[in-house]
Amino acid sequence: MPKFEVSKEDLERLVGKKFSIEEWEDLVLYAKCELDDIWEENGKIYFKLDSKDTNRPDLWSAEGVARQIRFALGIERGLPKYEVEESDVVVYVDEKLKDIRPYGVYAIVEGLKFDEDSLSQIIQLQEKVALTFGRRRREVAIGIFDFDKVKPPIYYRAAEKTEKFAPLGYKEEMTLEEILEKHEKGREYGHIIKDKPYYPLLVDSEGNVLSMPPIINSEFTGRVTTDTRNVFIDVTGWRLDKVMLALNVMVTALAERGGRIKSVKVVYRDFEIKTPDLTPREFEVDLDYIRRLSGLKLSNEEIKELLERMMYEVEIKENKAKVKYPAFRDDIMHARDILEDVLIAYGYNNIEPEEPKLAVQGRGDPFKDFEDAIRELMVGFGLQEIMTFNLTNKDAQFNKMNIEEEDIVEIANPVSMKWSVLRKWLLPSLMEFLSNNTHEEYPQRIFEVGLVTLIDERLETKTRSEPKLAVALAGSGYTFTNAKEILDGLMRHLDIEYELEETEHGSFIPGRVGKIIVNGEEIGIIGEIHPQVLENWGIEVPVVAFELFLRPLYRQ
Repeated sequence: MPKFEVSKEDLERLVGKKFSIEEWEDLVLYAKCELDDIWEENGKIYFKLDSKDTNRPDLWSAEGVARQIRFALGIERGLPKYEVEESDVVVYVDEKLKDIRPYGVYAIVEGLKFDEDSLSQIIQLQEKVALTFGRRRREVAIGIFDFDKVKPPIYYRAAEKTEKFAPLGYKEEMTLEEILEKHEKGREYGHIIKDKPYYPLLVDSEGNVLSMPPIINSEFTGRVTTDTRNVFIDVTGWRLDKVMLALNVMVTALAERGGRIKSVKVVYRDFEIKTPDLTPREFEVDLDYIRRLSGLKLSNEEIKELLERMMYEVEIKENKAKVKYPAFRDDIMHARDILEDVLIAYGYNNIEPEEPKLAVQGRGDPFKDFEDAIRELMVGFGLQEIMTFNLTNKDAQFNKMNIEEEDIVEIANPVSMKWSVLRKWLLPSLMEFLSNNTHEEYPQRIFEVGLVTLIDERLETKTRSEPKLAVALAGSGYTFTNAKEILDGLMRHLDIEYELEETEHGSFIPGRVGKIIVNGEEIGIIGEIHPQVLENWGIEVPVVAFELFLRPLYRQ
């Protein structure tokens, strides 16, 4: 979770009221933060805030926290509004950046009066958004420049690696390759673009370099100080929606400091856009849903008032609330997200606990007993149980298994690309286990009973979790027959008849792989793992395996 520092004095100036430290401990809860630490420095009190929401980058600075608290306290109500003036500034995006770093969006903010506190907050927000929301600058990188030194039009172009400029913190010019090798930020983030044929460069009409996204700004335009009054903001990345959101977060934070936002026209080969786009987003929620899940007996007007304190514009019609929310938020995906804001405004500590009056008798889930019985049976066959993570990555699920990429449930903003999807089959997890244990003795006989997550458009969540069994045998001499013996034993124990039907699958050797059929339904696959898959995982012995769904085998 992001942690950031704010000055108590600066925070109170932005809210417009003074509070005791004890009061601040409760107030920051409105902004989904906790007060992590307090200290005094040069006569000023500072807070370290620990944000509990990685989907709200607008709350990772004093500006966002103060704005949320102003509305929560009723100092302001409804949708925060920001005017965007048009400018005549144009940025042209080079088509050659399509496979390098394709999207850039931009804005101008004028009339700023920075002091040390406000400047440190903007720089801190810039870094936090790029680090966490931007996945260490891979998805989002942000540059802020002294606009008075920039001569439009501006060009976001693909540059030769031998081109030169003086990066931030250096007086002498360096080639783009040298920056990746010698500059601190080049060594830290250079891997993002190092293998590309060109490097991204942002330059103005006079050839002055603004930045080398996503690595470093130039010394000439990229040093923003307390004397800077007008700034140009650049956000680059791979997804237009993500860079637009990051830009919205930055410009509205600067607007909270009194800045005037101006738009920039961005010209791509196939389309043009004006950024930032602060058009409010819309959502509709059933008010009875709010009452039912919260357990609170709230009138329609009370719900409206609570939502207005969480920065929504609310229109109630036929027991439904049509809400508009700010363009710097991207976390409203379900009615539960609206419900959460209602409860934050109401105050979790104000909810009276009520003991449910239910005449029920607890008992175990019979299907869990069935899963345990399967585990015991596998152990009886001489297999060792393993437990692996549901979170994994596309490379493990598809590339290393020698199959084409398919639709899979992805994490919207993963902390690491290693844990970026929910697995849709278990066998890659078993192969990874074997890959990590090549130093151990063979044979290795393992199994896992675990959940996979599948896309199902019929359900409210668009996904469903299914329990599966996967078995893998690794060692010299193992063949299809060895895996089938265990499958036979399983089916015989469950008194289930099954068939094998020849099939093709990239993870298995052709002619040595079959579909597992029960009652005419395909429930799994069995076979000898393909040599290419073994090579991909660094496994030097034969592996045979099968995997199947458990629910078709369950009989109550």
